[in-house]
Amino acid sequence: MTMRKFVSIILTFVLAGSTLALTSATIPRVSPEFVINQPSGRTTLLSSYKGKVVMLEFLFLRSEKCLNLARTMNKLNQELGSHGFQPVAIAFPAPQSDANATLVGYMADYFKLNYPVGYADKDNVDRFLGRGEKDLLRIPQVVIIDRNGMVRAQTGMDNPQLENEDSLRVLIEGLLKEGAAGSSAKK
Repeated sequence: MTMRKFVSIILTFVLAGSTLALTSATIPRVSPEFVINQPSGRTTLLSSYKGKVVMLEFLFLRSEKCLNLARTMNKLNQELGSHGFQPVAIAFPAPQSDANATLVGYMADYFKLNYPVGYADKDNVDRFLGRGEKDLLRIPQVVIIDRNGMVRAQTGMDNPQLENEDSLRVLIEGLLKEGAAGSSAKK
């Protein structure tokens, strides 16, 4: 077997494997259930926000990029919350760190976040995101869910606009109008 043929076979398997990994997180898809642990000790089910446009940010507590996005979510919540927008931040442990109730509570208080902030373990976050064991984790991870519980956007290598305030605003406002049009059509 020539080296060229060997490399071609290996590339075929790599591409096939990466395609399989991508299909587990197709868009749109029904949002799986997710349990959000709150600093107070209570838990909230993601499904309790059905009927709202939900933005989930899965974050590391010590990531400046994640914390900047949390501030953006605060601003968007102030502007769009009364129209049916619901941001939720979920901290999970970075390698060699922790994301517990006390730390999450401190972060929410320090940044004066005006929306639900909770925490979860890495395995539950990976399951929700459809992330495989060998997939590269990019943070923050953002998931946008429409009023009907469908995941409409998710952070990926090709979706950096989910960290940009202007892009987020356009996406969220569009989904809010979609839901509003559907509810007025039912009346």
